Amino acid sequence: MRYWNSALLLGLLIAFQVQAQQEQEHWLDQMQLEVSESLDATARWFDGFFAEEGILTKRKAGSEARIMFGWEPRSRDFAEFDSRFRVKVDLPHLEQQLDLILSDYDEQDDNTSVKAARNDAIDNRNRFSLALRWTPKEETDFRVSHRLGVGRKLQPYAKSTLQKTYAISADDKIKLEGSVYYYTQDRFGSHLMAEYERQTGDNALLRFANHYYFRDETDDWLWQHSLRHFIQTDESTALICSLYAEGVNQPNYRATEYLTSVRWRHNAVRKWLFFEVEPFVLWSREEDFKPSYGLALRVEGFFGEP
Repeated sequence: MRYWNSALLLGLLIAFQVQAQQEQEHWLDQMQLEVSESLDATARWFDGFFAEEGILTKRKAGSEARIMFGWEPRSRDFAEFDSRFRVKVDLPHLEQQLDLILSDYDEQDDNTSVKAARNDAIDNRNRFSLALRWTPKEETDFRVSHRLGVGRKLQPYAKSTLQKTYAISADDKIKLEGSVYYYTQDRFGSHLMAEYERQTGDNALLRFANHYYFRDETDDWLWQHSLRHFIQTDESTALICSLYAEGVNQPNYRATEYLTSVRWRHNAVRKWLFFEVEPFVLWSREEDFKPSYGLALRVEGFFGEP
């Protein structure tokens, strides 16, 4: 009798766990579906303003979004939290060259994934941006784009970007990029980038990037150099080993911080859900270049359809 009672109790526990897991899976799937449908409905509504009667497009309006939350404790700053978002709306009725972007970061910047190491001036500039992006020319190795929108502190701004990629060999290429922008309060600025990329294996990539930012508001140059090695260990997991340095040219050419890190990125639970673990060491001039040891924990979700 005692045996049957134990077996019955064990069966009930297993059934309860299975039901709880199914409910959790249903909640995750339902949440992702509702957010994605809401994004796509907004995209179709917005694109409808530019539709002309009797003219059909080959593809429908759509949108995609990525949202990231992270906790990045480190020595001397245990309560470091981070969040990022980016929403892109595709508008096919506008000659398939225009899209709407809402984000708090610029994917063209070389800011490190570790918040404590990111430059405050660049982060503040990208804190909020709502812009229409026009891409009059986009090829495999050449791209021109323009943005017109509203940035931080509701500043209207305009930005133009030119990108060119040179294939040196089957495994090596060089990417050059230049951009200029104007904010009504922060005034003019520019960004120059030179990047070398080498395929070091079937699932490995080495990238050396150099970025220079001119800021009219402070009349100085900010420079960033990074070396990253990307390794895909399997279909759902990747490692990114990074060395990063940043500095300014005023009052003299000098480094302001160094960073080294190893980022582990894994796709789990759902195909739209990613997890990251990134141990890092930061040396900052503001902290007399004393090493600060940290561990970043992040979760990132993708919604909508591109």
